[in-house]
Amino acid sequence: MIVLAVDPGREKCGVAVCGPEGVVARRVVRVSDLAGVARDWVTSYGVDAVVVGDQTGCAHVFALLRDIPVQVEAAVERGSTLQARRRYFQDHPPRGWRRLIPRSFQLPPVPYDDYAALVLAEAYLARPAGSRESAGKKP
Repeated sequence: MIVLAVDPGREKCGVAVCGPEGVVARRVVRVSDLAGVARDWVTSYGVDAVVVGDQTGCAHVFALLRDIPVQVEAAVERGSTLQARRRYFQDHPPRGWRRLIPRSFQLPPVPYDDYAALVLAEAYLARPAGSRESAGKKP
């Protein structure tokens, strides 16, 4: 199964495509560009489902994605930002004097909403196959 996950926000969204082999693509996009990117990625990567975080901006994102030709469902977003920050620092460990500061006190120097989308996608894929279809409901 290939899943496109969206971490919605007011101005920007994180998007990530994941499958059995891992991360296929991820990036941060403006909300105004989300529908186009989602349509392109659904076609390009053969996406089977779209998962949208259920917090800030989710109703607007659902409206933008209403014409996507695959199932779009909500995902619980609780804790995804902290997990995304940890994941970012795993991939990009602090260097120089920054490595002396505990990571819990640091913020990534770039937007990391794509990592939050990645966390949502991985959580969705980790669920048993039978629970995927029934768990997420559109708001």
